[in-house]
Amino acid sequence: QVQLVESGGGLVQAGGSLRLSCAASKHTFSTYAVGWFRQAPGKERGIVAAISRSGEGTHYADSVKGRFTISRDNAKNTVSLQMNSLRPEDTAVYYCAVRRDYGLPLTTYEYEYWGQGTQVTVSS
Repeated sequence: QVQLVESGGGLVQAGGSLRLSCAASKHTFSTYAVGWFRQAPGKERGIVAAISRSGEGTHYADSVKGRFTISRDNAKNTVSLQMNSLRPEDTAVYYCAVRRDYGLPLTTYEYEYWGQGTQVTVSS
């Protein structure tokens, strides 16, 4: 079992930045691939970014490429999502999720454990 706690969400104006963090309880965190997902009201939960166990492999949704950066610190059991040039359409609840011993999962079905989510609201 892995407990995940997201933080860093909030209200920001369009063009602004936020940095989300996901802290994991597991000391074997380096064996887990990590993904950030988001879900807006009335929409399905979808991938925003993912990072491999070592951090060498990353994936970004087309809508966030060039604006968001995912990174991890395995020594601190944390993954961050730096979000720049935020847009109103980025408004959603953001979730981090993990999957053990896996390459780079990109769908909700591939992830085993989820955080409770953090709200990001971008005003126009």
